[in-house]
Amino acid sequence: MKRPYECLYIIANDVTEEKRNELIAKFTKMAGEGAKVEKWGIKKFVTPIDYKKDGFYVLMNFDATPDVPGKIGALMNITDGMVRFMFVDKSEIIEGKKVKAAKSPKAAKEGEK
Repeated sequence: MKRPYECLYIIANDVTEEKRNELIAKFTKMAGEGAKVEKWGIKKFVTPIDYKKDGFYVLMNFDATPDVPGKIGALMNITDGMVRFMFVDKSEIIEGKKVKAAKSPKAAKEGEK
């Protein structure tokens, strides 16, 4: 059964534009048909990562079976030029399993009275 996933990944800024586009195409192909890619562009890091100060951010949304993010992540781990990546299973968020309503401190105090 397919689930909705989101992957945010960062490609090193020193990777050529041609190589960067090849990487994005490869990961998009692995995600399957219907994968949507948003190229956020070069962003500065709050703190350096592996002595790098900025990177090229890419957001990818796709529907796939649960084994696909693991396969894409394994390839990302061994790919030169990858800085970081993160997968999110959006089905749990959509179903409300991981989303909890937080009370503001003011509301919590008023509830105690």
